[in-house]
Amino acid sequence: MSATIFPQDEAALSAAILNAAGPLQILGGGTRSIGWIPEGQKLSTAQLKGIVLYEPGALTLVAKTGTSIANIETALAAENQKLAFEPMDHRILLGTQGTPTLGGVMAANVSGPRRIQVGAARDFALGVSFVDGSGQILKNGGRVMKNVTGYDLVKLMVGSWGTLGVLSEVALKVLPVSETQATLKIYVSSWAQAVACMSAALGTPFDVSGAATIQDADGGLGVLIRVEGFEASIRYRIKELKTRLAKFGETEEVLNPWLEVRDIPSWASLDTVWKVSVRPTDALSVIAMMQDLQKDIGFKCQLDWGGGLLWLGLDFKQLCDVPFGLQLHKALQGAVGQLGGHTTLMKSGILSTQDIPHFQPLSRAVEIVSQNLRSKFDPRGILNPGRMS
Repeated sequence: MSATIFPQDEAALSAAILNAAGPLQILGGGTRSIGWIPEGQKLSTAQLKGIVLYEPGALTLVAKTGTSIANIETALAAENQKLAFEPMDHRILLGTQGTPTLGGVMAANVSGPRRIQVGAARDFALGVSFVDGSGQILKNGGRVMKNVTGYDLVKLMVGSWGTLGVLSEVALKVLPVSETQATLKIYVSSWAQAVACMSAALGTPFDVSGAATIQDADGGLGVLIRVEGFEASIRYRIKELKTRLAKFGETEEVLNPWLEVRDIPSWASLDTVWKVSVRPTDALSVIAMMQDLQKDIGFKCQLDWGGGLLWLGLDFKQLCDVPFGLQLHKALQGAVGQLGGHTTLMKSGILSTQDIPHFQPLSRAVEIVSQNLRSKFDPRGILNPGRMS
C-alpha cells in the first residue's frame, strides 16, 4: 500500500485527485472510522490547516479543513464565542486516535445536543471550497450570513462524507458564549415518561438548549433539561421548569453533564453502537422493538434532541454471535426506514467484517438522485467509493 498523501495546499490537493490512478480514502483527523472503507490510496487533509479569517464582530470564521477543532475553539474562546452546534468528539467511544478537524466535522455533519435550539453543523456553514473527483477546485457560498449565490452546494457537501468532493476550506457562522447555563435533572420511571417530559420542556417558552436522557450506574433514568443565557433569566426559567415538570418526577439542579451526553464516553467498552434519527414521537417504537428482539442481552439507550436522536448500544463480545447481530442490525434499519428515519452503525464490533450497510439504505428514488450527483461530482468514482453504503 502506498504512503498516505498529505497535500500542503489546495493546489496540491487538486493535483493529487487529478492524478489518482484508483480509489482514494479521504481522511481528516482520523477520529471517525465508520463504515466500510475500500482499499485505496489514503489522502489526508491534515496539513491544510490554519484560520484564514476571523471577524468576531461579524460572527464569522474561515478556516482550512485540517484545522483542529481545539484550535478553533481556543481562538473563539478568546473572543467569548463558540461553535454553537457543539460537535461530538468520537475518540473515546470509537477507540480512535487522531485529532478532530473542521473538515471531518463538516463532512460528517457532526452536531451535538444544542441542535434542537440552533440547528446542525450544516446550518452554520456559510461557504465552502472543495476539490471534486476530477480535480476541479470549486467554491460556493460566502463569508456573510446572507448568501444568495445559486445552487446551495454548501448544504450538499456538509454530510457527504467525502464522496462528492474533498473540502479544503469552510466559512462558518459562530455565536457568543452564554453568560451562564443551568441543567435540571428529572428522575423518571420509564422511557415513555422521559419522552413526555422532554416534549413538555420543549413546549414551554423557556428556550431550552438541551433535552436528553442519562442513566445512573444503578440503572435509574433521568431527563436533562438545559437553559442558557443571562443569570437572572436562568433563575426564572429554572424555577418555572421545576414547577411545570415536577409531575414527571423528583427534580434537582446538576452540574454540567453535557460532555457525557455529547460524547457518551461511558459506552467505550460496548462492542456495537447505533445512532438512530427519528421523529421524537417514534422514539418509543424503536426502543420497544429493541427490547423485544434481544430480551436476554439487554441494551443501553440514550436519547437526545428531545427524543429525535437515539443512541443504542450492545455488547456482543461475550456472545460472538454474528448471525444474531446481523439479524438485529437489519431489523433495526428496516423498522427505522419504515418510520422515515435514519440508522448509522457507528461502532460495528463483531459485525465489522460483514458486508452490511453501515448507513441507512436509500429508497430507490433517493438512490437515483444520489447516483446522479456522484456521477457529476466524481465521474471516475474514486472518492470514498462505497463509504456511505
